[in-house]
Amino acid sequence: MTDAFERTAEKMKAHGLSETAIAQFEHLYDVWQHEDGTTWIREEDIEPVQDIPNFAQIYETINHDKAVDAFAKTAFLKLNGGLGTSMGLDCAKSLLPVRRHKAKQMRFIDIILGQVETARNRLGVELPLTFMNSFRTSADTMKVLNRDKRFHQDDIPMEIIQHVEPKIDLSTGEPVSFPSNPDLEWCPPGHGDLYSTLWESGLLDILESHGFKYLFISNSDNLGARPSRTLAQHFENTDAPFMIEVSKRTEADRKGGHIVRDKVTGRLMLREMTQVAPEDAAEAKNIDKHPYFNTNNIWVRIDSLREKLAQSNGVLPLPVIRNYKTVDPTDASTTKVIQLETAMGAAVSLFNGAICVEVDRMRFLPVKTTDDLFIMRSDRFHLTDQYEMEDGNYIFPNVQLDTRFYKNIHDFDDRFPYGVPSLAAAASVTVEGDWTFGRDVNFYGEATLHDEGRPSYVPNGEFVGPQGIEPDEWL
Repeated sequence: MTDAFERTAEKMKAHGLSETAIAQFEHLYDVWQHEDGTTWIREEDIEPVQDIPNFAQIYETINHDKAVDAFAKTAFLKLNGGLGTSMGLDCAKSLLPVRRHKAKQMRFIDIILGQVETARNRLGVELPLTFMNSFRTSADTMKVLNRDKRFHQDDIPMEIIQHVEPKIDLSTGEPVSFPSNPDLEWCPPGHGDLYSTLWESGLLDILESHGFKYLFISNSDNLGARPSRTLAQHFENTDAPFMIEVSKRTEADRKGGHIVRDKVTGRLMLREMTQVAPEDAAEAKNIDKHPYFNTNNIWVRIDSLREKLAQSNGVLPLPVIRNYKTVDPTDASTTKVIQLETAMGAAVSLFNGAICVEVDRMRFLPVKTTDDLFIMRSDRFHLTDQYEMEDGNYIFPNVQLDTRFYKNIHDFDDRFPYGVPSLAAAASVTVEGDWTFGRDVNFYGEATLHDEGRPSYVPNGEFVGPQGIEPDEWL
């Protein structure tokens, strides 16, 4: 162990972190120190993944009555560690209101709980729900769960707490110091931390002791990731240890991670664009050659995961993602740091017999920005009584709102005091500048508003198209 890492380990111990958390970070640190950062997954070493069974095919072939039995052996875990700081939130992102339903404001967490309660009541299954919270989201989340009169869960923990790790000073390799705001010295280790957290929490043992065999994992900001008896039965039928839900890439997804197969091992791999050599970039972005991306909806056999974690003392040897930032991400003049992370989906390469299943976009509805939230709150969606976010075709207009005025959720809400405009007839939406919107505004075609250099207003009932606000008179 190097002197620099010894000081890192000491800082982590002083912060109350466990031996498992320290061992996991030592793995990340060691990879960073001893690999040159150019460990590409070369195009010549992989094969494209082309033929994957899709949800519609599976739905037609399974016995839906029998599927309830597989579903009854399934537990549900939501990754819920994010604060939504990229949107200016200072609480758990899952507490962000998404849309109204029957006059009630529904947050991500309300919809998640509604989906679970619906499945429990309709199918008569236990379907335990656990949130992987961070230290920053735990109190907010547990307050909601404890106040919800419909949601009850006694024997299975409702939360596990993910680890934190120190940001590393890029120039010294030691944990960064930032006395003016010590909280900024720490960061989350990426959602690959799930595995060591599961190991340390004992949740897998608890689930097995109650007869559960499968764990379905997804992000709390993906409202399409509903519990599914169809996928539970398919997963059981295949006897696979690990299954990723994937979806077809579009041009908008061409720069993202995708699923490939290792020529040597025959195993599936998640290849992020940071792992693509520059000379392979064009092929990696070819959505015809590499048609599938990872939705981060993952199914695991509990016994297989327990065995794999036991082999590595709770620390899976996942590829390391290097994020270069400043210690205060809002201030470029502060110390340059590196944040070392892992991706949950990368574990697919560790399991023989891991598989993928293609799902429609209705199971992939992430909200990462206020542009995404704009679509979720629009008339493109209907929230059903079963807490399903429904749309006609799940092909959405491209939305680009001026980040100067809409990136922060409070600024966003101020500019849409009556709710977001109609998107039913919109092919795309581009808003440049500071616009506030009245009631019953409609976007159509390639709707565009240009920056007028001052705060501007779209009056009630107006139509906005390619030429901006539609004129009142015939031309």
